[in-house]
Amino acid sequence: MSRLQLKENLKKFTCTETCPVRNVIARFSGKWSMLILCVLADNGVTRFNEIGKALPDISPKVLAETLKSLEADRLISRKIYAEIPPRVEYTLTELGESLMPHIDALVSWAMDNYLAVTACK
Repeated sequence: MSRLQLKENLKKFTCTETCPVRNVIARFSGKWSMLILCVLADNGVTRFNEIGKALPDISPKVLAETLKSLEADRLISRKIYAEIPPRVEYTLTELGESLMPHIDALVSWAMDNYLAVTACK
């Protein structure tokens, strides 16, 4: 790759307003977001406590914040039932479901390369 080609390719990351990594991928690439999306993809409609049990090392506060963020980005939906106690269920939206094949590919790559990547530590 020539220096000019490299410079052109890097332009897509330097404009903070239009950079796909900064403005799209960063929204679900945090420590917990992808794992929560995977839990919802595997389980379908899932309650808050069930997500917490699937990810026992996430605090309830961080889980709630991450779910709110994923909902704001329209990757998941939240349904509240007027019951006592209140019941809240989460599920992937159509947009979230369209993301899952790409996350599944990354998960597969991580599984295949786990030892090679972690051997550096």
